[in-house]
Amino acid sequence: MTRVGVCLAGCGFLDGAEIRESVLTLLSLSRAGAEAVCFAPDREQLHVVDHLRGEPVEGEARNVLVESARIARGEIVALDDFDLSSVDALVFPGGFGVAKNLCDFALRGAECEVLPEVQELIRAARAAELPMGFVCIAPALAAAALRGSGDSLELTIGHDAGAAEALTAMGARHHDRAANEAQVDAAHRVVSTPAYMLEAPLHEIAAGIDAMIQELLALVPRHVA
Repeated sequence: MTRVGVCLAGCGFLDGAEIRESVLTLLSLSRAGAEAVCFAPDREQLHVVDHLRGEPVEGEARNVLVESARIARGEIVALDDFDLSSVDALVFPGGFGVAKNLCDFALRGAECEVLPEVQELIRAARAAELPMGFVCIAPALAAAALRGSGDSLELTIGHDAGAAEALTAMGARHHDRAANEAQVDAAHRVVSTPAYMLEAPLHEIAAGIDAMIQELLALVPRHVA
């Protein structure tokens, strides 16, 4: 069975992994006959946001791995214990946690830095030619992690001009895509979809993630649906 590593960045779209995008990713993998292997960094997240008010909560701290375990129903491992050689592909669901906990794109834009262990993972996956999927804001993570590597990734972040400019500044090539579409970079074995970078109904988000997963698995040589 094809195994796909799914990197989560917490729980909640304002300070962690986008829950709907994460669940839809897991659902699409299951429907396609692939096994998801969830993992996350074992570190404190940037901050905690009250999702009802949309404001940071002073004096509260949460752990990225512990929060991600909510989505994974406890079936999750720390990034330090994740074995890249045990999977056939990687997927990074979106949410502001990607841009706050896996890198600091939310704070520094194109000048962002990636968490060293996350950058090492993405670069190792690229070197091993493992297919990788990036959802929502996560294409920015891909561009940042592979910046200066000589790879000019073809990515989509929807229609957000500012984010697209940041991707271009990091050496990627941006393509406008709708929420129900996926951008395929076959040369670099990378697939992306805008998801909630766009204001779209849930069924369109689901269609885009499903398209991304289908294209991702098509890049896995031994995958059989």
